[in-house]
Amino acid sequence: MSTVKDRKLLDEVRDVMRLGHYSIHTERTYCEWIRKFVNFHEMKSRDDLAGGEKKIEAFLTHLAVHGDVAPATQNQAMNALVFLYRKVLKQSLGEEINAVRANRKTNIPVVMTREETARLLSLMSGTPLLVAKLLYGSGLRISEAIRLRIKDIDYELKTLTVRSGKGDKDRVTTFPASIIPFLEAHLARVKIMHQNDLKNGCGEVYLPHALARKYPNAAKEWGWQYVFPASAQSKDPRSNAVRRHHVDPSVINKAIRAASVKAGLVKKVSANTLRHSFATHLLQRGNDIRTIQALLGHNDVSTTMIYTHVLQQGGQGVPSPLDDLALSAEI
Repeated sequence: MSTVKDRKLLDEVRDVMRLGHYSIHTERTYCEWIRKFVNFHEMKSRDDLAGGEKKIEAFLTHLAVHGDVAPATQNQAMNALVFLYRKVLKQSLGEEINAVRANRKTNIPVVMTREETARLLSLMSGTPLLVAKLLYGSGLRISEAIRLRIKDIDYELKTLTVRSGKGDKDRVTTFPASIIPFLEAHLARVKIMHQNDLKNGCGEVYLPHALARKYPNAAKEWGWQYVFPASAQSKDPRSNAVRRHHVDPSVINKAIRAASVKAGLVKKVSANTLRHSFATHLLQRGNDIRTIQALLGHNDVSTTMIYTHVLQQGGQGVPSPLDDLALSAEI
């Protein structure tokens, strides 16, 4: 497929995705998979897209056999190509796609103890520390934490409202009261920065979907500002509007990794580790699994059940037989 044709196809993909309110991250990911798919089959025109089932099957098999990709990566590629054919090209995929599937394995989440969590947090500071405390204290995903708006915090009810979380769903989760004085001090600095932006003719923030048209002044209101704004303004890749976006997740991830090294933790600690530890420590405290499911925003309780492995001392709750030999020796 020629460069011009390929560009036009991807422009069409972007138009459909933006109409469906897909995130910019998903848009970029889908476009990249579609580009790889076109290059893999050396397509020169739109006619080459015909027979989508077999072409998708061959591409996914290539990813599994030669690309050695993870199951989630292969599924992501398939979702992008199904989107292309069904939503953009308006072509049904009648035949079943029987590609070689990447080997699926169950990954047990990395969880820190309470002592390890406290040691990690004690070695962090500034905005990364506040974000890390929300990851652990509220069970947020890192994307949910950095997209948090001022109005989504309820100090009196001690709740956080997560807007458009995974699956574009809203939910309410707990808010740690111990963070309030530190967060208020942080927001006082953010407010000064926002007021300076307004004085300089800026101060707008991105509003989801059609809210900017429905409420034209909301983008400059304090309640809609990000709790964790970026240090500098940047251009929106979709509208080219210059705004102050939220802090980049890489800033938080780097700070967490650096603190884990300083703390001497041999576990592979990430932002997700703090969320996993939140769920596990609530289970250890005796909280109901269904309640934790709701706090985490899981669709299925089976996803939440994976955290019960930490409550079992020994594999599957079975003590080692070596310990029996040690007891016998003492007797």
